[in-house]
Amino acid sequence: MFTPFSIIGCSLELLKPGEQGIVAFYQNENTKILDKIISIGIKIGTSITIEQQFPSLLVKVNNQTITINQKIARTIYVRIVES
Repeated sequence: MFTPFSIIGCSLELLKPGEQGIVAFYQNENTKILDKIISIGIKIGTSITIEQQFPSLLVKVNNQTITINQKIARTIYVRIVES
């Protein structure tokens, strides 16, 4: 028997345009990548919305739209927010 479930968190790269999440943690120990993420304003607890997934990943953070690459998107894990 299949029991329905819902996903409450995932990496940023799995969200679709229009979906929103709150940054929960980073899955990377490379300090250069972590410094880059923090320098562009993506900190733990920050709200982030996917604006475009292809050809570039565009996200809205702190009322700014920024482009991030897939490597960084895979590093950022979010708690999904229902809109």
